[in-house]
Amino acid sequence: MSLLIVLLGVIALLVLTIVLRLNAFIALVLVALGVGVAEGMAVREALASLQKGMGDTLGSIVLILGFGAMLGNLLSESGAAQRITYGLIKRFGKRHIQWAMVLTGFIVGLPMFYNAGFVVIIPLVFAVAVSAELPLLYVGIPAAAALSVTHGFLPPHPGPTAIAVIFGADITLTLLYGLLLAVPTIIIAGPIFSRFLTRVKVDPPQNLFILKPLAEDEMPGYGISIFTALVPIGLMATSAVLSIVLPPESPVRQLFEFIGDPVMALLISVLVAIVTLGLARGKAMPAIMKICTDSIASIAMILLIIGGGGALKQVLVDSGVGNEVTALLSGTDFSPLLLAWLITALLRVCLGSATVAAITGAGIVLPLVTSAGVSPELMVLSIGAGSLMFSHVNDPGFWMFKEYFNLTIPQTLATWSIMETLVSVMGLIGVLLLEPYV
Repeated sequence: MSLLIVLLGVIALLVLTIVLRLNAFIALVLVALGVGVAEGMAVREALASLQKGMGDTLGSIVLILGFGAMLGNLLSESGAAQRITYGLIKRFGKRHIQWAMVLTGFIVGLPMFYNAGFVVIIPLVFAVAVSAELPLLYVGIPAAAALSVTHGFLPPHPGPTAIAVIFGADITLTLLYGLLLAVPTIIIAGPIFSRFLTRVKVDPPQNLFILKPLAEDEMPGYGISIFTALVPIGLMATSAVLSIVLPPESPVRQLFEFIGDPVMALLISVLVAIVTLGLARGKAMPAIMKICTDSIASIAMILLIIGGGGALKQVLVDSGVGNEVTALLSGTDFSPLLLAWLITALLRVCLGSATVAAITGAGIVLPLVTSAGVSPELMVLSIGAGSLMFSHVNDPGFWMFKEYFNLTIPQTLATWSIMETLVSVMGLIGVLLLEPYV
């Protein structure tokens, strides 16, 4: 009966968000309360569980997402992201232009949310395609694939970070494993896949970009831009490696475990960006702080949705649904990693939002992390991969890609949707291959 109630709750979530067009945060809270009461919890008990779930989830990630948004905005507003793009294109040349776009999408995507990174990169994609006389999708797909992979696989992005908190996974190890999966996934879904799309002829919408790109003297240097963008990834990755190769009592390991903690790494990165991309370029501190403040507005609803997902997760745990899920699956040979990916992928196809699908899927399969003895870090990546499955008309990202590239709906399904599916399936294959060694 408990699982039937959960199923009805998921259906209710679909109806509220897809049919009634209700905001995802409000829908998640309503469904969490409804499931809790239907499972036999008192109303006050369900409310307390909801509040605990929101508090526990947001309390662990709000600093990470906040500092990440600030860093992304500083890179964008200062022109560092534009400098990185131009610098990579200049160094790689026309023959290897796809690899330049892959690195651009990856470096820009690490500290920036997908939508922000896409808006920053897309005018540069058009400029490169026109100047190099190359098909637009041939240039654009590699960058979009890199952005998508960083969004779904790698902390400090909201989805993988929130799931890591829910599962109690080590965020730095999640990042390290995610990087191992990211490289082959981006190559297959980006440069290789885009070579099959050369017959898709499209032109960008006219008068799409009215503002001129920043002039040469308005952008920071290439080296300092790359350095600033990679500070957080460097600190977290170094911490993860040293925690494996050095003993716990090593002073070097202890130092990097502190500065490589995601919160500290991003705080340090923001402070570095304030100096390198702001003060060093003659900007006044009030102007720099305004850039940081404005960045928070872009993640406000994301934070609430993640909190709503955390609330639903806690209700599922406190109502005892987890015990029934564990009992149901304990006698089967079904891989928990495959199950987590499948549930999240179905939610993604139905709901559209990758973040909502990931958080909801994490709440449903949470009992498997402890009962099945599977690596929580790989579970994070499995759900992250599932959350990217076959983006279509109920996903805002689908329409963003369609409109910016001036595609028809069938063309968008054949390009963007297939690319997202490749990313998702490659992620699943990757975690299954890593499982024996983790």
